[in-house]
Amino acid sequence: MAYVKMKIGEFYGKKAYQILLSQGYSMKEAQKLCDSGRIIDNNDLVLKKNSVANGDIFLIDYACEPKGLKPIFECDEFGVFDKPSGVLTHPNGRNCKYSLCDEIWTLWGKNASVAHRLDRETSGVIVVGKSVEVVRELKRMFENREIFKSYLAIVSGIISTSEFNRFTPEDYMDFMGKFDLMDSQDWFVIDRAMDITDDYDDIKIRMRICDEGKRAVTLFRVVKFDSKTDTTLVECAPLTGRQHQIRLHMFYVKHRILGDPIYGLERCDIERILDGKMSLNERINLTGASRLMLHSNRVKFRFQGAKYDISSKMKFEL
Repeated sequence: MAYVKMKIGEFYGKKAYQILLSQGYSMKEAQKLCDSGRIIDNNDLVLKKNSVANGDIFLIDYACEPKGLKPIFECDEFGVFDKPSGVLTHPNGRNCKYSLCDEIWTLWGKNASVAHRLDRETSGVIVVGKSVEVVRELKRMFENREIFKSYLAIVSGIISTSEFNRFTPEDYMDFMGKFDLMDSQDWFVIDRAMDITDDYDDIKIRMRICDEGKRAVTLFRVVKFDSKTDTTLVECAPLTGRQHQIRLHMFYVKHRILGDPIYGLERCDIERILDGKMSLNERINLTGASRLMLHSNRVKFRFQGAKYDISSKMKFEL
């Protein structure tokens, strides 16, 4: 198990937060550990912030179990990993056995963190800051659209670009910060606002196209067609960062990403996939692939005066 029970020491008369402060944690960190039920006594009773200790005190903490995944790029301030499909970015609870953080914290300590996220099934490049300050700056850059990201996706059907509007920078002046990082080839655009579902009976994480939602802009271009499988490999560049943006936009234009476990499926099938109760063969027959065929392919940005252009080293294919 990734989370283990570790003895801090034996204490009498001290409050839980005081114990954590004495162990080098900040007040904010101590509060968070207490609120999340990570401080317990010898009887496995959870201690709140002001609970008074009376004996052995334990911390439920994440013990890294790295598998040897190494960054594909590293400098003094940050590194970049190629995350395999199926690996979580962060541990998602006490039953999590492995996440990318096992590698990150082993290499660079617990102040290191990803600057953005990829879904579990999305593979490819992910940027990791090595310090709190660098993580904060990289996150600011992502939020302010100063980092160009592109993804590869295998979608159903043969895309006819004549059905789409060609991207022209003049129509998207709000995104000028990224244009000088983009390649010169022609892009096509999907510009449709989106929001989380308002259907009580739907899957709560499913997004929907709606005029009153937040603006979402995805650029794409065709990489190649495969007439044998009736699929198209596309490169997508999200100019905004909405949840499931590429997945929903491609589904909306009737070119669903193969293997998508959410869009285009009934709730019962979604739940079976997410709960791991559907066989791989059944999922392939239902969705076209055993995993979500979405891959973080490239990041381009400037940081502290230097320009970086980092591409994935992984093979991406059905």
